[in-house]
Amino acid sequence: MDQILHISLENGQARALVASSTGLVEEARRVHGLTPTAAAALGRTLTAGAMMGVMMKNPSDSLTVTIKGGGPIGPVVCVASASGRVKGYVGDPKVDLPLKSNGKLDVGGAVGATGHVTVVKDLGLRDPYVGQTRMVSGEIAEDLAFYLTVSEQTPSMLSLGVMVEGGRVVGAGGVLVQPLPGCSEEVLQRLEALAPRLAGVSTLARQAGDAQRLMEIALEGFEAEVLASAQPAFACDCGRERIERALISMGEGELRSMMEEQGGAQVLCHFCNKQYDFSKEELETLLAEAQDAR
Repeated sequence: MDQILHISLENGQARALVASSTGLVEEARRVHGLTPTAAAALGRTLTAGAMMGVMMKNPSDSLTVTIKGGGPIGPVVCVASASGRVKGYVGDPKVDLPLKSNGKLDVGGAVGATGHVTVVKDLGLRDPYVGQTRMVSGEIAEDLAFYLTVSEQTPSMLSLGVMVEGGRVVGAGGVLVQPLPGCSEEVLQRLEALAPRLAGVSTLARQAGDAQRLMEIALEGFEAEVLASAQPAFACDCGRERIERALISMGEGELRSMMEEQGGAQVLCHFCNKQYDFSKEELETLLAEAQDAR
């Protein structure tokens, strides 16, 4: 079962989030028909988005992560809620590259490293919070750790991994570690020494099987207390009513054009690939609603 654990380390000197996300990443791969490289790029982003989401305070809070590195995969987009539910997509789900010399998927080559990471947080305020940082490597984890450290001023170590075998996701997970104010130099050095161990988090996630065991392996030697847990999932909240509102918002001219030129409309949700069909008569009804709303 996919799970995210929120953990206090060394009596509050640091915090960690450990995510087991194999199920949700496999569901994203299936829905979008992703190649192994695209599955790794989106899967890493979804895992990180879920972890960042559960750190928000209010159930209605949400965030959107957009990664544009200039690579052939195009944008990588993730929308996450405070419950850990995520949805997302990549610009080109069929992009695949040769393995790197170390045998790993070339996510950095697919994503690129010449653009930006943008995070928009909707916290229920009048204006959303928008943060943006430059790309570091295109490998996702380094880019988001840099964002958290620079834009949110929270020093962060982030490891993300997705393992694909036989066309299916067999291991996915992530570990986020953040020292907190008052963290001793000794604990800080021990945290920094975790980096080599966390480099293969996809292998650890597959071997562990769940977040509890992944925590025990990844944070071995640290005093760890689980403060909370969440069950992340790949789930889209689109629906016919939401699509109808989007069509109405396009205006009378666009609706008339659809009726006259196409005799109806087909709308595809980027996040889940579900198609919504509207007949000419249904568009006429929406047109009437748009006119009444003026």
